[in-house]
Formats: sequence, structure tokens, C-alpha cells
Amino acid sequence: MLWTIIGILLLIWLVGFVLDVAGGLVHILLVVALIVFIYNMITGRKR
Repeated sequence: MLWTIIGILLLIWLVGFVLDVAGGLVHILLVVALIVFIYNMITGRKR
């Protein structure tokens, strides 16, 4: 689930970077996704 969200945000970020559409919001969402990803990597998910 997390990988899907990161992939979608990365794709939207690339489209926004190329077309310059809603750049600020997409950058903020990408930073939030990166913080969540790093947090999960540090804490380690227990399955």
C-alpha cells in the first residue's frame, strides 16, 4: 500500500514538474510520503 502511494505521488510529481501544474502541493505531498517511508524504514514494520 505504501509503495503504491509513493509511486503515484512520484508520478504526479514528475508530471507536475514537467507541466508546472500545482507544483507546491505536489512537492509537499511528496515530502510527506518520503518522511513516512523513512519512518517505516527506521522503525521497521513487524509482520
